[in-house]
Amino acid sequence: MMIKISLQRVAGLILPLALMVAGCGGNTSSPSNGTFSISPASTTLDTNTQQTFKATLNNGQPANVTWQVANGDTTAGAGSITTAGVYTPPAYLTANSVQVRVTATLNSNTSSSASAMVTVTPGFLQPLSPENSSLTAGSSMDVQGSISEVGAGKINWVVSTTANGSDGGSSLGTLSQSSCQTGANTYTTCSVTYKAPATLPSSPSVYVVAQANSSTSTTPLHILLDSQGVNSSPVTNQNAQTGLVQMGTSGGNNNDYDLQKDQTGASFISDCCGGTLGSLVEDSAGNHYILSNNHVLGESDQARVGDSIVQPGLIDGGCTPYGQNGATVRPVATLTAYVPLSSTQTNVDAAIARVSSTVDTSGAILQIGPLQSGLLTAAPPAGGTGEPLTAGSFTAGSLRVVKSGRTTGLTCSTVESISQNVSVDYFKDCAETTGYLTKTYTNQISIGGNSFSDAGDSGSMVLDASNAQPIGLFYAGGNGFSVASPIGEVLNEVATQAGQSSGSFKVTGGGQHPITCLNYDTNTVTAASAVSVSPTAMAAAQQAASIAEASLVDAKKGILGTATGKSMDSPGEAAVIVYVDQEKVNVPVPAAIGGVRTLVIPATANSVASHTAASSHMVPAGIHLPASVLAPAIAVKEQNWKSLMKDPAFFGVGVSQSHDNPAEASLLVYVDRKKTPRSMPATVGGLRVRYVTMDRFHVTRSKSIGLPHPTSCGIRSILAPGKAANDAPLGGRQLPLQ
Repeated sequence: MMIKISLQRVAGLILPLALMVAGCGGNTSSPSNGTFSISPASTTLDTNTQQTFKATLNNGQPANVTWQVANGDTTAGAGSITTAGVYTPPAYLTANSVQVRVTATLNSNTSSSASAMVTVTPGFLQPLSPENSSLTAGSSMDVQGSISEVGAGKINWVVSTTANGSDGGSSLGTLSQSSCQTGANTYTTCSVTYKAPATLPSSPSVYVVAQANSSTSTTPLHILLDSQGVNSSPVTNQNAQTGLVQMGTSGGNNNDYDLQKDQTGASFISDCCGGTLGSLVEDSAGNHYILSNNHVLGESDQARVGDSIVQPGLIDGGCTPYGQNGATVRPVATLTAYVPLSSTQTNVDAAIARVSSTVDTSGAILQIGPLQSGLLTAAPPAGGTGEPLTAGSFTAGSLRVVKSGRTTGLTCSTVESISQNVSVDYFKDCAETTGYLTKTYTNQISIGGNSFSDAGDSGSMVLDASNAQPIGLFYAGGNGFSVASPIGEVLNEVATQAGQSSGSFKVTGGGQHPITCLNYDTNTVTAASAVSVSPTAMAAAQQAASIAEASLVDAKKGILGTATGKSMDSPGEAAVIVYVDQEKVNVPVPAAIGGVRTLVIPATANSVASHTAASSHMVPAGIHLPASVLAPAIAVKEQNWKSLMKDPAFFGVGVSQSHDNPAEASLLVYVDRKKTPRSMPATVGGLRVRYVTMDRFHVTRSKSIGLPHPTSCGIRSILAPGKAANDAPLGGRQLPLQ
């Protein structure tokens, strides 16, 4: 994932704007017209959320309609709505709330329409900065938050044990202020200082939680207290380096920005992109190159060989390219080659850039070295061609991996699936207004955890935490999963693009060494008890459990009883709970009974008889299975992934561990939350199927989207000396006037 930022959000360039009054008076709503109705009839959202509207005929069938939005903010507009009825609010507001009318018009009768009203309030556009940190007792750190509102917007701060700020207290640490507010004509960007308590609480995790005005949405910063005596922050990875540049740092192409024109025709840089300079690699002649993603260094096939690669990335340099007035970035390498995304013969998102004398050629990566005075030092990874992941890599348990990246710094998690085939969306521009292509990769690595990566970490090297061996190159993620390409394939494909033979490239580094594991995720998977299951599905599960009771239960075989519960492999589905003797290993249980999934829970005979046995269980994250179980599952995936991904709702198929029965492997299928699958079979090829519903992967998941344009004077001030105001800066991509 690569991050982008809007120029107007950059500190020091926030421009005063005239406060506009939102045009929302006199609106009425008619959600039903006698032919069809839309739902919800009314709702309240903040600028960081979406709402799906549905149109339904009186007979209960979906109505074929055209969606439109109107009214909204006088300056920011009404937002947008897709053909599927997914409404996205405007990116910012000039008032504390505005109203938007969502209208559906029947395609077969354009005089038949219905409308709903949406109240939009300001919300956060991007995570707090930093997103996560590790602190020792009594240490302090500054936290910055921004909201997308012009007009005395306010940020409220609390310290809590939960990410939603539901509880807290002085024992968790202190804040320098409880709220902050700016004047009527500026965007709200303000900071607070958090100080960890001298005596640490029982829980190692606390959150600094920010809330915009009266919005119900919260934005958390996750802090690990005294995690192995380490003070760690992603700010280390984002700062401009004054000495020899080390890897794991912010960086990107000097031309990776978008241009727009204001009403006078003057061009300005509207936003910019960036990612992570992941690691150093070298060829057989000893030449050194920065390794990162194509979409970071090569602008998703839009760049030219010879482009300057800069540190930090433009996202951390005020969106001001090297060579222009006020630039704080500096060239560190020259783009040498990128693996073309457009080719059907390539299977990685990677690029290399020949380094200059400003780069540390030891290959040192920020924060993966030993602890000194409470801070993690930089160190090289293990040099060579890396560590391949196979079906036999998990015999000893889950594989813990780390990465050091621009946005989330040093993080640790576990490999969640292997042999993962996944489709990823690419765009030509930072603003993601122009789609480029969707590419399907095969045999990738999927890493679990909401906090392992975020936008801007693209290009990070994924390493084995136990020995610093390179495993893969991270390039996409979201919704609790991160995807990396196996390092061996990455090295071979960049060698080919550089005109060298396969096997001629290796990762620059030293010997093996352990890496401190900062784990911001729980590394446990809880039952999907919060997801509701329909009464009809529960009744079917009850019937299946009753039928199975007589034929399946056999204490000698280790099956103690049945009950009704919820599937963990497919949240929202019912399951037949099968209680197995906890003293026995690998008791065989059918994956489904009467078409209903089974949930296998170890128990004792007494707990089952007294109805006190658990109805769910916790599963350690990652894969904990031997090759004898995983290898056959990989074969099943290879036979079935293409047919599964013919369904537009499925965008990934890999091999993981079942959560309904952790003794078994499963297929891991990613489901597009905006689409309805044709079917969701419980098993494929005799193998359990685990479904994860989420947003599709794309590599430029935006955290900072466009705000009102600066004035022409402001535009002129960021152009190079002597450049006419209506001339575009060199490089970049021209976007249409907005």
